[in-house]
Amino acid sequence: MAPTPTPSAEPDDSPDTYVGLEADRAEGLARERGWPTVRSLPPGAIITMEYRVGRLNFEVKGGRVARAWKG
Repeated sequence: MAPTPTPSAEPDDSPDTYVGLEADRAEGLARERGWPTVRSLPPGAIITMEYRVGRLNFEVKGGRVARAWKG
C-alpha cells in the first residue's frame, strides 16, 4: 500500500491581515507569503466546505477583502 502523503505546512500568516485590502493586492501578497491557492469569492457564494491545506479564501465586497479564512 502506498504511504499517505504528508501535506506541506501552511504559511505562518494570519488571514486577518488581508481584511480591508484591495482584492488584487491581497491575492498578490498572499502568493508572495507562500499560499499556493488563493480563492476570491463574492458575498454569499455557494462553496464546498472541505478544508484544503494551503488554500486561503477571500470574501470580496466592493473590490476589497471583507473576510479571509484558511482552508
